[in-house]
This record gives sequence, C-alpha cells and structure tokens, in this order.
Amino acid sequence: MFDKKQLEEVKAGKEKYGAAVEKSLVKNPERREKFTTIGGIPVERLYTPADNEDIDYAKDLGFPGEYPYTRGVQPTMYRGRFWTMRQYAGFATAEASNERYRYLLSQGTTGLSVAFDLPTQIGYDSDHAMAQGEVGKVGVAIDSLADIEILFGSIPLDKVTTSMTINSPAAILLAMYIALAEKTGINPDALGGTIQNDILKEYIARGTYIFPPKPSMRIITDIFEFCSNNVPKWNTISISGYHIREAGSTAIQEVAFTLADGVAYVQAAIDKGQDPNVFGRRLSFFFNSHNDFIEEVSKFRAARKVWGRIMKERFGVTDKSAQMLRFHTQTAGSTLTAQQPENNIVRVAIQTMAAAMGGTQSLHTNSLDEALALPTDKSVRIALRTQQIVAYESGITNIVDPFAGSYAVEAITKRIEEGAWEYIKKIDDLGGMLTAIERGYPQQQIQDAAYEFQRSVESGAQTVVGLNKFHVEEDDSSRQLLRVDPSVGENQVKKLSKMKAGRDNVRVKATLDDIRKVAESSDNLMPKILDAVRVYATEGEICGVLREVFGEYKENVVL
Repeated sequence: MFDKKQLEEVKAGKEKYGAAVEKSLVKNPERREKFTTIGGIPVERLYTPADNEDIDYAKDLGFPGEYPYTRGVQPTMYRGRFWTMRQYAGFATAEASNERYRYLLSQGTTGLSVAFDLPTQIGYDSDHAMAQGEVGKVGVAIDSLADIEILFGSIPLDKVTTSMTINSPAAILLAMYIALAEKTGINPDALGGTIQNDILKEYIARGTYIFPPKPSMRIITDIFEFCSNNVPKWNTISISGYHIREAGSTAIQEVAFTLADGVAYVQAAIDKGQDPNVFGRRLSFFFNSHNDFIEEVSKFRAARKVWGRIMKERFGVTDKSAQMLRFHTQTAGSTLTAQQPENNIVRVAIQTMAAAMGGTQSLHTNSLDEALALPTDKSVRIALRTQQIVAYESGITNIVDPFAGSYAVEAITKRIEEGAWEYIKKIDDLGGMLTAIERGYPQQQIQDAAYEFQRSVESGAQTVVGLNKFHVEEDDSSRQLLRVDPSVGENQVKKLSKMKAGRDNVRVKATLDDIRKVAESSDNLMPKILDAVRVYATEGEICGVLREVFGEYKENVVL
C-alpha cells in the first residue's frame, strides 16, 4: 500500500523519534513500563505506515459489502439504515415482560430481545422442584404456548424482529413463537428474528446445557433444516462469543472460539446433507463490546475477515450472503460496577461507539443498575438513548468503516486475525471443537485469561474507576431498584396448573409419544415439537421426553 522509499524514510524517522523519547523518559517516565490492550495485545507507543506495510488493500480490506468483508457486510452500512436497537428484557411474568416490551417499542426500540428465567433456560417448568426460588428472577418464566400468547400480546410479530436468548430448549421456544404466529394469522415465512441456539458455548462458558453434545448438535441441525424450508427469514443460530468474553476470555480468544464453534455447526449441517450456501445465509453471531475501544473496533473487523475466509476457502461457499459474518452486540456486563453505578453510563457509551465503529447489525446496551438488579424503566431508557445519541448525533454513522486506514486499528486488526487463526489451527489439530471441549481446552484457556485479568485488577495494574481507584462514600438508601416479588413463582405455578387442567391431555400425551419416537430415529424433530406446543404441551414435558431419550450432560471439571 505504501511506496518502499517512503516506508524506509518512515522507519528511519520512527527510530530517531524512539531514541529521542527514550532519552526524555529519564525525566518524564511513562505511566507504566509495558502497555497492552485489555486483551493482552502489546501496544506500541506510535503506529506508522511501517506497521501496515504487508497489508494488501484488495486482499485484506476491500470495500464494504465485498469479500473479505473487513469493512462491513453492507455497501452503505448505516447510511442506509441504523443497526437494530434491540433491548434485552424479560422478568417475572409474561404480563410484566409484555408491558416492558411495549414500553421499549414506544421509546424507539426496533427489535425485541427476550430474557428467559433460569428454569426455562434449562428445560424445567415452573412447578418443578429444581425451579423453586428461581421463577421469573433472571428473566421471564415461559412454560407453554399460553405464556407466549401473553408475552407477545398486542405486538405484531410480522412487524418486529425478535431475538430469544435460549439454547438447549431453543427448538421448543421457536416452535411456540411459530404456533403463536399461526394463531394470529401470520405465515411463518413472514417471521423475522433469531434464536441463540448455540450449545457449544454453553459447554465452554455459560452452563445452561441439558443434553450431551451429539444429540444437541442434532437438534440444532434439525432447526437449520426446518427453518430453511419453512421460516426462511429466521436466523437459526446466534453463535455467541459474548458469554465466552463474559467468562473472562481475551478478545482474540472470543473471536477464535466463537468462529471455531461456527465451524463445528457448519460441518455438522453439511454432514447431514445441507447446503451451506442456503443455511449459511441465516447464521448470525453475537459478540461482546468491552472497554478497550481500539481493540474492540479491531476485533469486529478481524472477525468478519476470518469468517469470510472460513466460509469461502474451507467450505467452498460461493453465495456472498452466506460468506458474511452478521452479528449482534451487547455491551459488556462484566465491566459494570455496583460501586458508583452512574459510571456505567459512560462505559456503555464507549462500548456502544466501539460496536457502531466496528459495524454491528444489532445492539443491546446494558443499563446502569444491572450490577445491582434487573434494570428499571428509567435506566433502560437511558441505555436506549445512548444508542440513539450515537446513531443520530455522533456523526460516525455517516461514514462506512471510519477507522479504516488508521495505522493502529489496521495493525491490531491484523494481530487479532493472526491470533484467532493460531487458536483455530490448534482446535483443528485437537480434532475439532467438540473434542477440544471434551478435553477442556477452551475452558482452560478462558480460565487462565480470567485469572490474569483479575490479578491485574487486584494489583491495581488495571484501573477500574470506582472499584480499585477513585472511591467515594455512597448512600444507597434512596436508590430505586427493580425487585421481583416472591409471589411471582407461586402465581406462575397456579397458572400452569390451571392451564394443564383445561387442555386436551390425551392429545398432549400423543404428541409427546410422537416426539419420543422421532427422537429415537433420525427424522427432523421440529414438526413434532411444533405439534406438541400447539396443544399446550409444556417445555418441561417436552424436555423430559428428550432427557429420557438423549440423557443429560455432566460437565468435565477443568482445574
């Protein structure tokens, strides 16, 4: 990209500059001896064209909307339309969550994102012994289609897109959503949205798994196939690096392990005879936006480039849409502090800017009080307004990939790309991501990274404002927090009992028997799950049948 003679002059100039700076450090030392990104990438004092002399513009950057998609997946990006502003929400009952959704839509959100409670995430109904004390606490309790009918009441499913953060029982929740659409006269081919449906990262970092890896992968590829034929606008998986980063990974590990998961899903679908040029169009990704602004912008750009190459060169994908890495972003929950929570507004603003500069397609911004409790209406509104101010007032949305060509950003983008490829090769050498997970490789890498970061915070090497520096005495007595009433669980159990008494239990039993038969075969599970939810079989009942057939996964403890 640069003239060789000029590069030599730049290198000589940088040497001269460096020598002068070293002399000055005797009197004016730098803040620390070694500078790195939060993810541990060494950071130079100064970047110049010499740091990017190996970059080939056409091969490494290209143009927005063109391979390798480093600069974005759409030619005009936010000059065409902004990212989807999708606030993650769900708590207590379906009625309470529906009220929050309608409030968010009235305030300008352009997509819904459903948070489910823990029992729902691991396939237990609210009346199960394992659900006691957890119903409605970290998300909304959903037991059956009856709850989904309330959750999305008065919301036009063909006019909004919905994201559901659900993994092991994803097929069941998707079936409920489809059944609701049918009941309201909406054809499934008009539905747009995403199910997370990423089980591998559950084994790696999050823990809300139910079944062992092999049947879990079978369910996922069944969803790919069913949606390709019946719900073509639906994103069938959101391959998630978010939780990998929240567990303590570095930025490079987040990219590498997420894309390695993606490789495993694509290969599993191909092995079942599916065409990556078709199902690849509906793959989506989910990344974290952390505090290190330059590293995060570079991370998003590197991830697009690596995935484009994987799809084109490894899997032979020729469809441009199937080569693209489209992703949702959430600001980093692990960076929020309970101390001086108002500081979180600033952190979220920085992370929002990074996601936008990195070219996200969808964004959730965390609320200032989420280190303390579920967010209030006021804090959710501030989080949404943060997105809107960045979109409408900052000016960064007027230029596609505005940081392209920055000596620092291009150098760090390349470093993240190289680091990701190193991890992906290691995982390939181990036999793929399933084998790597069984051996505990990604888990160990993340644990080590998390330990090192925590050490840096506790030693003071990494400053967290308000936590290990700049303390103040705080009066929490006037702070308004959202609390879930303990009666929520009791009332949900009563509602569930009434629903079960009023349904056709003979038909329910017949559909559950059908699910068992299909689970024992190699046929696609989705049609039978859809039949079951239509007659109000519960999530717990369906998961119970699948547990009997598939068994339950027991974690390998990595020390």
